[in-house]
Amino acid sequence: MIARLIEGSARNPVLVLLCVLLLGGWGAWAVSQVPLDAIPDLSDVQVIIYTEWQGRSPTLIEDQVTYPIVTSLLAGPRVKRVRGVSEYGVSYVYVIFEDRTDLYWARSRVLEYLQKLTGKLPAGVTPTLGPDATGVGWVYQYALVDESGTHDLAQLRSLQDWYLRYQLESVPGVAEVSAIGGFVKQYQIEVDPNTLAAYRLPIKTIIDAVRNSNAEVSGRVLEMAGTEYVIRGRGYLRSIEDIELIPVGTDGRGTPILIRDIAHVQVGPDQRRGIAE
Repeated sequence: MIARLIEGSARNPVLVLLCVLLLGGWGAWAVSQVPLDAIPDLSDVQVIIYTEWQGRSPTLIEDQVTYPIVTSLLAGPRVKRVRGVSEYGVSYVYVIFEDRTDLYWARSRVLEYLQKLTGKLPAGVTPTLGPDATGVGWVYQYALVDESGTHDLAQLRSLQDWYLRYQLESVPGVAEVSAIGGFVKQYQIEVDPNTLAAYRLPIKTIIDAVRNSNAEVSGRVLEMAGTEYVIRGRGYLRSIEDIELIPVGTDGRGTPILIRDIAHVQVGPDQRRGIAE
């Protein structure tokens, strides 16, 4: 067999040369189509489900959030494993799919199963999917440093969250920009418990009053001299003074009780559970 192959190749040099050229061209094309990566992605096809339920214990989150999500995804198509982790205030569910499963197809299937859980989870609990990236997708890290000393950590974090983040997320191929460190700016209402007890106001009344006051209300259209004027009530809170003027009730004489009468309003950082976050 080998002798005949050698003899045939010697009698047809043009055909042999043509086959070599075709194989060489096909090999060059195949090499150009091979995806190259500095860090090869060997991780599983994975979809992460993140659910936040502030102030709840891991045991309660496991029973009310993690367990229903995990059991609903066990029978999903091409699902290989489902792992759930319950921590204080948060729940993580990792759905591992079979190899060669398209990531976007897997995410769409997970969303379909999460929609079936509507009404079965506690009120106010909404599961969200993690970014469409893998474990080796962390490609760049940078730090905001103010060498002039004119900006504090809260201002640098606001610059990152409200300006730089959106510019970087618009870059093709970027799935998520995660920020750590700094201080997340928030408006803090420190209620005086003695004053609150004197007015016989529960904390829920304060929370509802602030939530209902931070909104705009649409009105009717007023027509005057052939011109229409749109009437709307502007109620978005923009400063500490706006929060202090929110009424939470009335006293025995009918005088409105304002936030500033029962609490101190200030701008401060969000609570951090670690050095950087």
